[in-house]
This record gives sequence, structure tokens and C-alpha cells, in this order.
Amino acid sequence: MFFVLLGFVVVLLRNTSFAAPAPIDSSAYMDGPVRYGAIATMFWGVVGMLVGVIIALQLAYPDLNIEPWFNFGRLRPLHTSGVVFAFGGNALLCTSLYVVQRTCRARLFGGDLAWFVFWGYQLFIVMAATGYLLGITESREYAEPEWYVDLWLTVVWVAYLILFLGTILKRKEPHIYVANWFYLSFIVTIAMLHVVNNLSMPASFVGSKSYSAFSGVQDALTQWWYGHNAVGFFLTAGFLGMMYYFVPKQANRPVYSYRLSIIHFWAIIFLYIWAGPHHLHYTALPDWAQTLGMVFSIMLWMPSWGGMINGLMTLSGAWDKIRTDPIIRMMVMAIAFYGMSTFEGPMMSIKAVNSLSHYTDWTIGHVHSGALGWVGMISFGAIYYMVPKLWNRERLYSLRLVTWHFWLATLGIVVYAAVMWVSGVMQGLMWREYDEQGFLVYSFAETVAAMHPYYVMRAIGGAMYLSGALLMAWNITMTILGYQREEQPLPGSEPALQPAE
Repeated sequence: MFFVLLGFVVVLLRNTSFAAPAPIDSSAYMDGPVRYGAIATMFWGVVGMLVGVIIALQLAYPDLNIEPWFNFGRLRPLHTSGVVFAFGGNALLCTSLYVVQRTCRARLFGGDLAWFVFWGYQLFIVMAATGYLLGITESREYAEPEWYVDLWLTVVWVAYLILFLGTILKRKEPHIYVANWFYLSFIVTIAMLHVVNNLSMPASFVGSKSYSAFSGVQDALTQWWYGHNAVGFFLTAGFLGMMYYFVPKQANRPVYSYRLSIIHFWAIIFLYIWAGPHHLHYTALPDWAQTLGMVFSIMLWMPSWGGMINGLMTLSGAWDKIRTDPIIRMMVMAIAFYGMSTFEGPMMSIKAVNSLSHYTDWTIGHVHSGALGWVGMISFGAIYYMVPKLWNRERLYSLRLVTWHFWLATLGIVVYAAVMWVSGVMQGLMWREYDEQGFLVYSFAETVAAMHPYYVMRAIGGAMYLSGALLMAWNITMTILGYQREEQPLPGSEPALQPAE
């Protein structure tokens, strides 16, 4: 661990000039870290999705588990953290720094602080990933990285908060655009969640083992307070900031209702923080706490759909762009999946539904419809929008490849989520099937065997989604290199000539 940090410091020093800084144009935006962030987003996205396809195949074909480093138990948290924190985190990092400069009309605060945040975050990803493969984790619900990784992320995250908030404070635009409200809430809340959830005492300062500050049902509640609010603020609030900036920009239309966006913001902020206990129905958690989580989850449906309506209605007067612009099509599909997931989540929090869905693959289908549909699609749309502007290109290398990416991703999500919904309901029904004497009809092994065809289909759906991401990586790479593919106009992109009457 020491040598990893030492190497990182050496790399930083090699890129540091101690000479007097050259005068800079204070009005110019600092887009270097944003460019690197866009590239890192695509790199980690492809890596995380590839690992996801591998573990999907491991469930269908257990012989693919390679001991000890590449078995399901170690690759599963690597996949989860890879797509959430590496892909999603870099998408949030680069888009937030892009948006805050342009909506505040101010250069990033802190000079090279943005570079420290970017490279520090990449070091965190590498440290966490190697720890997962080596089996160095806290061995809790999410198999979080050990204490030294948590400490390093805390330093980087505080620097990120200073960078973002400092830019807002030095803004030349008096109004703080709503996207920055969502980004700032995500940064502040994740800092709080991370610190509280990872309170632990190292067994020694030369080893990796530590002991959590919580145990028993308190640990479970803390874990799901962290877990559900990571969904609420990392995977929802942050990406809503993305939606509120990039959808209006790509559609060239104002936000449908700015007042609704503010109501959406405050309702989400107040309600989401209480919803975590709905993951602990029928456990040792007190019944009142379970009911509290359920009630707040159901109430969350209303502001979530308010945000969905606001995003979709932003296209008022520009609905034809869904037919002609594949990037808008991708963003609209993301908003649609946001609406679907934020209806399904509250429904699954109801105790009667949860008694069937909990611990089954229905939950996996729900999570991935939100992650692949909402988080993935809005991130792809934002990167497609930013890259030509960041590298001063006239347009993307190929819009037809964007169309291919859209359909591969959409069909991949539909296949993935649909088979997990069906298999999850089947799984839950098999687990609760009793005979006339009160004995279980199916053994656990029989339920696992029944899942095999669904696991194969899930891997196929994931592979389709990964294929779309690979097409995007190629498209983005060629755009950055300055190539433009000769293409016929997309169908419907040019108005059809009508004969004079």
C-alpha cells in the first residue's frame, strides 16, 4: 500500500512545475480534467460492464469461477464498484465540472485542485479494485474497501467539495442553476454517508484489517441507510443534475418548469434519506422503523415522477428530435427508465410485495433497469454531447453508430430486466411453495437449477449492452482523433419535399 501511494506522489511531482505560473485567461474554462474524465468514464464503463458479463456467465456456468482471485465472490463487488463508482463516479465528476463552469461563468476554483481530484479518484478506484481481487475488504454487506482506502477517498472527496463549492462562490452568474443544486447535494450527502458508514478502528496501522463501529441490527440499518442513499444521491440526485443541464442543451429548449425542478429537488432531498429501512422488512429491525422506510419510499414516487415529467416535457415543441436525433432518443429513454424504476422501487417497498420479491432476482432486475436504463443512458447522452465540444470537433465521428448503440443498449436492458423479473417471481413462488403437510416442495438446489435458462438470457442481455458501450468507445475515440465518417443523413433528419398545390 505504501509503495502504491509513493508511486502516485512521484507521478504527481513529475507533472508539477515549481516555476512561477504563467498568466492565464481567467475567463477560459479549465477543461483538461473534464476531457480526462470523459475518457476515464468510457474506459471504466467498458471494464465494469465486461466484469458484469463475466459474473453473469459464472452464475450460468459455475465452472467459469477461477479460484481464488477471479471467483464470483470477488468479481461481484468489483463489478458493482466498477460500474457505480468508476463509471458513474467519473461521469459525475467530469459532467459536474463541465456544468458548474458554464452555468456559473467561472473557471474552476483552486488552480490544479481539479487535477488532484481527478487523479486521486482514479487512485481510489485502483486501490479498491485490487483490494477486491485480493480479498481485502471489510466483509460487510457491500464488501467495502478497507480503512486506508476509505481514508484516501475522504481526502479526495473533501477536495472535490472545495473545488465545486469554491467555483459556485466565485461565480459571475448571480443565479445558481438547478443542476448545480443536485450536484452539490450529491457531493455533500455522499461525504456524510461515506464517513458514518465506514467508521471503523484499524487492528494495526501496518495491516489492512479493521473493526466496524457498528454491529448487529445497528450495522444492518447503517448499511442500508448508506446503501439506499448511495442510490438516492449518487445514482439519482447526481444524474438528475446531468438531466437538467444536458437534456435542455441537446434539445435546444428551456426546462419545462423551473419551479417544478426546485420542488423536485427539495422533495427528493427530504424524503430519500428516510427510505433505507425498506430493505430490512421481516428482520430484527423494529417494526416501526421498517414501516417508516416503507412510507417514505411510497411518498418518493410523487417527486420522482415530477422530475420525470419535467424532463420529458422539456421536449415540448421539439418532439420531432426523438425521431431525428439519436442522442435525444437516448436521453428520453433514460428518463423513461428513471420513471419506471422510481415507480417499481416504492411498489417493492410495500411489505406484501417485498415478502415475495426480497432476496430474489426481481430485485436484481429492478436495480439493473435503473442502473443500465437511467444511469447508463443519461451518462452516454451527456458524453456524446460533451466530447465534440471539449475537443472542438464539428460533430461526432458517426451518428449512425449512436443509433446502433441506442438499440443495442435498449434491447440489452429489456432482455436483462425482463428475464430477471420473470425468474425473480418464479424464484419467490418456489421458495414459498408448501405441500399439504407443511414441508417445502422445492429444495434450494432445485430453485437454482430452474434459474439456469434465465441466467443465460441475462448474460446475453448484458453482452448486448456491453457491445453498445464498445461501439461508443470507438465512436468517441475517433471523434477525439478528429475523424468524421461520411454518412447519409439519418432517416427523417431532413424535411421531405412536398409538391406545390
